[in-house]
Amino acid sequence: MSYVMPSHPVPNGAPPGAPPPGARRGGRWSRTVRRLAAVVALATGAALAGPGTAGASAAVPGEARAAAALERVSSFGANPGGLTMYVYRPAALPANAPVVVALHGCTQSAQVYSDNSGLNTFADRHGFLVVYAETTTVNNANKCFNWFQPGDTRRGQGEAASIRQMVAHAATAYGVDTGRVQVTGLSAGGAMTSVMLAAYPDVFAAGAVVAGIPYGCGVDVVSAFGCMSPGVDRTPAAWAQAVRDAHPGFAGPWPRVAIWHGDNDTTVAPKNADELRDQWTAVHGLGQTPDRTSTIGPNSTRRSEYLAADGGASVVEVNRVPGIGHGTPVDPGSGAEQCGATGTQHFIDSICSGYWITRFFGLDGTTSPEPPVDPPTEPAACWTANNYEHVRAGRATTTGGQVYAKGSGRHLGLYNTFVTHTLKESPAGHYVVADGSCP
Repeated sequence: MSYVMPSHPVPNGAPPGAPPPGARRGGRWSRTVRRLAAVVALATGAALAGPGTAGASAAVPGEARAAAALERVSSFGANPGGLTMYVYRPAALPANAPVVVALHGCTQSAQVYSDNSGLNTFADRHGFLVVYAETTTVNNANKCFNWFQPGDTRRGQGEAASIRQMVAHAATAYGVDTGRVQVTGLSAGGAMTSVMLAAYPDVFAAGAVVAGIPYGCGVDVVSAFGCMSPGVDRTPAAWAQAVRDAHPGFAGPWPRVAIWHGDNDTTVAPKNADELRDQWTAVHGLGQTPDRTSTIGPNSTRRSEYLAADGGASVVEVNRVPGIGHGTPVDPGSGAEQCGATGTQHFIDSICSGYWITRFFGLDGTTSPEPPVDPPTEPAACWTANNYEHVRAGRATTTGGQVYAKGSGRHLGLYNTFVTHTLKESPAGHYVVADGSCP
């Protein structure tokens, strides 16, 4: 399945295998809108295909199962979003264990995400429960979580309410600690992670958004295209207000958020990592200049951390993974910082994001924030590209057909593919023109 860019919609509407017009839940959409929804599902999925489905047989929550198997929970209470719940339970799950909710990407399944993401490795190692939520082709033709439909993204409604109910069921059926609930997901699952953090900040202590989109960006099929690429540029205050409006009156504490994005993502523009950073730093009342920077992992992923006002652990961090496209970074192997598999598309051999996400969630037993690996000033990164690509990657913005470097505001010329510049990034998110002078 080829990538579908927002400016190049599928010629024939819905992809093969899309359900007939009357099959989708709710009956609210006309035939034309349903076809557009299928197109955007394909775009957001962008070939997030993988073999197999979450075919683990139904199991009573208390039944003993092999360590690698998923338990299907046939009934977990109210399920307005029509989702399916699976659980990965370590062989020795302690009482009051933490729980991580995991949300797959488009065309994937709970089983595929479980088999390849590497989360189960750390569930076994550190003793936490993993809840895998799964959507269906009835909800979305490409099995994407409906991160752009208001009926599924608001507190108490649709898919968001179903995921929240899974957490409530885990508390009663498995005795997990409701004060240590986290959520993570890839692509559409990453965008849905943003939804859960905004709609239920009283439920989730932390989240990790992988190749995802800020909350409140997509509100319908048409706007979802622009959110994916080239991305939507709003002020930190505007992004933060979208989160606050999702649960009016909530006074905190707000969830901690880790953001992961590949530098070469051509499906969900890397600019979304910057907008997510702007959204959640503003929610926490912080600026957008990192307090601590470092490189981590075997591929020198660039990490920027934004510390709590009291100087404690980071409440927001951005991890920019070099050299990879759209997917979950994994690092197959048996080392302490390795995990995952590359047996299906969009699990990319790079860095074990699961290791660092587990660490960010505080599930690995560490009691204090780790020191930076590098000096406080992040090494400069250089990018040579045309103005269109600079905007798409989030290194520049466009106004009235003109392009300006983000941070410095330097004028770069017309918004097209014919003007090329080298931009140097230092510190993170601040770009200056470095034509011919960048190392």
